[in-house]
Amino acid sequence: MTKPFLHEDYLLTTEWARRLYFEHAAKQPIFDYHCHLPPDQIASNRQFTTLTEIWLGGDHYKWRALRAAGVPEDLITGNSSSDYEKFIAFARTVPQLVRNPLHHWSHLELRRYFGIDLLINEANAPKIWEAANARLQSPEMAVHGILTSNRVTVVCTTDDPADTLEHHLAITRSPLKTKVYPTFRPDKAMAVNSPAVFNPWCDLLSARSGVDVKNLAGLLEALDKRHAFFHSIGGRLSDHGMEALPDVECTEREAAAIFAQARSGVAATPDQFAKFTAFIMIYLGQLDAKRGWTKQLHLGALRNNNSRLLKRLGADAGVDSIGDFPQCRGLTRYLDTLDRTNQLPRIILYNLNPADNYAFATMVGNFQDGTIPGKLQFGSGWWFLDQREGMEWQINALSQLGLLSRFVGMLTDSRSFLSYVRHEYFRRLLCRMIGEDIEAGLIPADEAANAKLIRDICYDNAAAYFDLKAGNL
Repeated sequence: MTKPFLHEDYLLTTEWARRLYFEHAAKQPIFDYHCHLPPDQIASNRQFTTLTEIWLGGDHYKWRALRAAGVPEDLITGNSSSDYEKFIAFARTVPQLVRNPLHHWSHLELRRYFGIDLLINEANAPKIWEAANARLQSPEMAVHGILTSNRVTVVCTTDDPADTLEHHLAITRSPLKTKVYPTFRPDKAMAVNSPAVFNPWCDLLSARSGVDVKNLAGLLEALDKRHAFFHSIGGRLSDHGMEALPDVECTEREAAAIFAQARSGVAATPDQFAKFTAFIMIYLGQLDAKRGWTKQLHLGALRNNNSRLLKRLGADAGVDSIGDFPQCRGLTRYLDTLDRTNQLPRIILYNLNPADNYAFATMVGNFQDGTIPGKLQFGSGWWFLDQREGMEWQINALSQLGLLSRFVGMLTDSRSFLSYVRHEYFRRLLCRMIGEDIEAGLIPADEAANAKLIRDICYDNAAAYFDLKAGNL
């Protein structure tokens, strides 16, 4: 018998899966420890006017799909098309997305946030547009309402060390119960290969920190001061987006010379860039260890491949892909260097190339030290792996080679306030995998133990792992 599309038990293939999901997973709040939600929109409690604003603006997942369907760029990121025209283009595209996770996510977002169970297509588009836009005017669909209704206890945004964090300070004075924290993302601190980026950023960092960033010592002091400022308002995580950690060493003298060269306007060579990156990353790891933070390493993206769209739209335009960089030697050098001096912080590794799943899952096991359960984590499926198959691969690799029971679970990693349905998707998938193993006799049919496993992965492990106070929702 054919089941309805996205029926109540979708992804739940056994009675165990259904029980674990509805009685345990679905009831857990959300601990969103990594995302790209704009802090200014949280501070202002933004009320979106149209479905296009909240659904399509800035969502490069959808932009890629639209381009692949032959939609002109003006109807994706252009300024001459109306919001309605852009929405119609997307509605016309959705039926072509079968088996792409966007097909599921988009329909789930309509159902969970707007109460609309129509199929998304050109024929239904006018009704969807009218009903969704009317719903957007309600207080429940302002940003604070969305976070509250999804029971999001913690949000960790992604922030540059030179950011003022004024919006985070404003959020602390708001009535929002969700706790919102900044994440220290110092990618530009290593941009010595691009003085046009590096030098203005150093000047801004100098102004914000009160430290003259005229030499390497000044850069390190400024980073430390900003790290301390993030800490003072609750920040406890850092994050880095890198192709791979370099398998090189760099002395302070070498790093100082490379810094001076970049500040003079001369770009670092690839070898110099690798050396400087290695030096700064060790220093940043030491800062995280000093203040008891968690470091996140997002490795393996080949970014900004389309120079035409990069020039027109800038970064994050939906023209990135999975890279095939060697990862292991640089990564183990980095972890071992920090471990030798007892300065290895909690670390979460995310890989973008699924070929590295087993390498990353085994790498975290090399540096567990017994001080914190799951101190090093193999993170949830990221970006192109943030879908059914990619999540299964990550869960299977972690299960076979580490402790699934210590996994800190799902994160949103999104710029959209409607992306919390991805947690539902993840939780259903997790319950399906565990339920099938129980039914097959591969996991003991212990109700209490399996319920705890699900609750831990969905929320409790993250709440215990990160040194962050959660909101009471």
